This record gives sequence, C-alpha cells and structure tokens, in this order.
Amino acid sequence: MLFGTVLLWSLNITVTKYMFRHGWLPLAYGTIRYFAAISLFWGFTYWRERSFRIERKDLRLVLLAASMIFLNQLCFVYALKLAHASTVALLLGTTPIFIGLLSLALRLERLPHPFWIGAAVTFLGVALIGLANGSVGSSLNGTLIAIGMAFTWACYTIAIAPLMRRYSPYRISAIVLAIGWVPLALVSIPQLGDEHFSFGWKVWLGFGYAVVGPLFLTNILWFTAIDRVGPARASLFGNLQPFFAVFFALVLLSETLHPLEIAGGVLIFAGIALERVWRKTPIAAPRE
Repeated sequence: MLFGTVLLWSLNITVTKYMFRHGWLPLAYGTIRYFAAISLFWGFTYWRERSFRIERKDLRLVLLAASMIFLNQLCFVYALKLAHASTVALLLGTTPIFIGLLSLALRLERLPHPFWIGAAVTFLGVALIGLANGSVGSSLNGTLIAIGMAFTWACYTIAIAPLMRRYSPYRISAIVLAIGWVPLALVSIPQLGDEHFSFGWKVWLGFGYAVVGPLFLTNILWFTAIDRVGPARASLFGNLQPFFAVFFALVLLSETLHPLEIAGGVLIFAGIALERVWRKTPIAAPRE
C-alpha cells in the first residue's frame, strides 16, 4: 500500500503537467479536480465515521490547515504550469527541511546541530536548480513557486499534526480539504468561465486518474498502511516520491535535466538523507 501510494503521488505530477499542455487552465483544473475528489472522500468518510464533528477549540487549527491547503494548491498548479514537472519533483524533496525549520521556529522541538548541515546541503541544491532554470526552458518563476509549494505543505503538516492525535485522519482530511476548496473555487471563477472542456479521451482519462488516484485512493491506502506499519516506516517510503516523479517526467513527458539540476537534485536528496538520520518527520495526509 505504501509503495502504491508513492507511485500514485509521483505519477500525478506528470499527469498534471500533461493536462496543462493539452488545454486545461490551472485554476479550473485544480478546483474541479478537488471538488470531484472531495465528494468521493466525503462519501467514504461519512460511511466510515458517521460524523464530521470537531471541537470548537480545534477550529483555529482546522482553518489554518485549510488555508495552507489552499495556498499549496495554488502553488502546485502554477508551479507545474510554469516549470518542468521534473524540476517541481526535485524541489518537492525540500519539504522535510522546511518542516524541521518550522518546528524549530515554533519551538516544537530542538534540532541537533548536524541538522543544519543537511539543511545547508539541501538549500545549496535548491540554489543550483534555480541557477539552471534561469537559463533553460523551465521558468525561474515556476521554480520559486515550487519552493512555495514545498513550504506550504510543510506548514500544513505542522498545523494538522495535533489534530491527527485527537481525530481520525479521514475526518480531519475531509474537513480540511473541503474548507480549503472554498477559496480555491472563488479565485478560480474567471478561469472556469474561460475553460472550453473540449478535450480528447486521453486528457479526460488523465483527469479521472488525477481525481481517483492521488487524491481519493491514496488517502485510504496511506492511512491504512500507517495503522499497520507505523509512521516511521511510512515516512521512508514517502522519501521515494521525488525519485519516481522525476523518472515519470523524464520518460513520459520526454523532459531533460540540466546538469545543474542533476547536481542540485543530488544535493537535495543528500540533505534529506542527513535530515532523516537525525530527526523523524511528522506524517500528514497525502500530497496533491
């Protein structure tokens, strides 16, 4: 289940880039996709939980997590619109470092000195990717937005962690996704009016995959697997996502990596490996 979840997440980056190459507008795609997936997940969660109730004292954290999901989805669609899918996949690997830095800033934990070595190595890799994308087809703006995507996901992970200790992950995910969808739908109204929807069957097949696979099915697989094997082992599988996402982008989209991107990717993964040795990262709901 863990390996299947990682593959579904990874392929979604390539599928989303394919959607944008074949006519989908970013915000129209994001809001319709999320609405369809949330509808499925709400039905499943109600069948399982029979309630969406949360305590009033937890509403602030729910709203914070939902706002991070909203910002994360904005970054996700525009990063893939403006940058190569392989570039976005590489930069997604910085998420654990951002989680560590946020945990330190919020005084949630004290990080050992070696953590900063991993952080420095990771951000050096990010700098190399930024330099590469200033000179190749993948937009530098897209690179910066992709970094924002990793940062907002880290914020979401920190915000949702205490809620996961008090409620089932299915209930919290259903509520947070639904609330985060509302501002996404509002900002998407102009693009929804401009979207033509006259796509071929391959695009609609990819859209169906993007709804059912990485948003609906992965929630079920991921949380079921965590119950059986624990978050520590699950996090190790999560580290594989950028590798497979880059592989899918190179093979299915015929993208190429600039030498600086390759060097930057190696440094990012080296930094994450160091970070994983010295600190355990909290587990949140599946990505994108």
